[in-house]
Amino acid sequence: MTDPVQIGVFVGITALIAFATYMHCRGKLDERHSGEKDYFLASGGLKWYFIAGSITLTNLSTDQLIGMNGNQMALLAWWEFAAVAGLLILTFVFLPVYYKNNCTTTTELLQKKYNDKHIRALISVLFLFGNLFIFLPAILYGGSLFLLSMVGLDTGLENLLIVSVTLAIVGACYAIFGGLRAVAVSDTYSGVLILGLALLVVYLALQAIDFDLSGIPADRLTLIGSNDSPIPWHTLLTGMIFIQTFYWSTNQTITQRAMAAPNIKEAQKGVLTAAGIRLLIVPAIVVIPGIVSYKLYGDVGDAAYGRIVGDVLPVWLSGAFAAALAAAVLTTFNSILNASAALYVCDIHEAYVDRPTSVAKLSAIVSIAMSVLALLLVPFFASQESLINTVQELYGLLSMPILSAFVVCLLFKNVKAGAAMIGVVTGVAFYGFWSMVWEPAHYIHGMAVTLVLSIVTALVMNKLVYGETPVFALGGAATEGEASPEAA
Repeated sequence: MTDPVQIGVFVGITALIAFATYMHCRGKLDERHSGEKDYFLASGGLKWYFIAGSITLTNLSTDQLIGMNGNQMALLAWWEFAAVAGLLILTFVFLPVYYKNNCTTTTELLQKKYNDKHIRALISVLFLFGNLFIFLPAILYGGSLFLLSMVGLDTGLENLLIVSVTLAIVGACYAIFGGLRAVAVSDTYSGVLILGLALLVVYLALQAIDFDLSGIPADRLTLIGSNDSPIPWHTLLTGMIFIQTFYWSTNQTITQRAMAAPNIKEAQKGVLTAAGIRLLIVPAIVVIPGIVSYKLYGDVGDAAYGRIVGDVLPVWLSGAFAAALAAAVLTTFNSILNASAALYVCDIHEAYVDRPTSVAKLSAIVSIAMSVLALLLVPFFASQESLINTVQELYGLLSMPILSAFVVCLLFKNVKAGAAMIGVVTGVAFYGFWSMVWEPAHYIHGMAVTLVLSIVTALVMNKLVYGETPVFALGGAATEGEASPEAA
């Protein structure tokens, strides 16, 4: 920060959030030594408001605020409108299944449905690859870019890496020392601050142009995307809903919060609250400042949000917003680290190595390793034209193949894990060919095609390779030892 007032406000608010989180969790921090349920699911003790806050802020980070506003068009709001549908599917379709099967990770459901640990490990590895190679470095890059551009400092690679290292260290500390409870609590406190300030930015940005959007090209104001836009209108009818189902209903980083409630009713209340926030607040804050910035500065890309925040907010509030955005980066970063540690510890280490003597210690090792590797990938994201489009397109390599394994186990029985795994691997290869070589249509269409191909491949291979005929049965194969729906 270049202004003493900004420095003081930034440091003060950042410290206040950390202190409030510590005070809330201090009597419960020793739980992290008990076991995976305690460390990764907060002992099943998250209230609905912490679930709502954590889900909201885990998703609402720099890849949303920076990346979506960086497109400088209203069209990107569709990601948020469609997310509401994804949260409803999580609430009423997937959560009852996760609670019924007493899952710690979403992938545990796959092991119970297919009665095979290898498919659980395969999907976990794909999730870990996505977190490591896509989400973690993108979050560090986006957060660093915002903080530098907001205060007018050089956004060269050296400065980006310095800020990224700082964010990674602090974020990892939350994940390592507090477990999910500390992550969720800090998410909620930060979320109240950032949503309030982001709405203020929307108002002040519009005020800066006298609420006059004239002169802005029509294609930046429309919600009906053309064929060459980031979201062509017809993609809303194909891959968009599948993307949202995957992200909100099977992604460990998101669902982990919803699985940490005392009971399913509390979990559903939290997710529905998050859906309401997503519908009523988030679309405005991720597109309107970017649109206004186009009128003020022209096409400035991912630097748009930081620049307009620095211009419209008074100095002391810009320091508060920097603290809020830094908190959003930290909470998203530490949420992904905590979820990644859960996937590794529960799905891979315990299955193929040994039950750890200390879940917290092993999780710390995983978190540190992933933080270091993510920092090495920051330069790649710094070279991309659009942060949000790059993230979405790359994640298609994993999202639809992963979703296919869940769809098959929930809609069919008598399907072997090996057949589903063949479907997953086929989907990864096909989407890579579609998006990077063939490119016959928009990547969102490619996601829909990939999902269908992966499912069909699994069912066909089940018959040809394993000699088993898939049977349609909503709910999939029977699960042994299912827990009560009210189990945490």
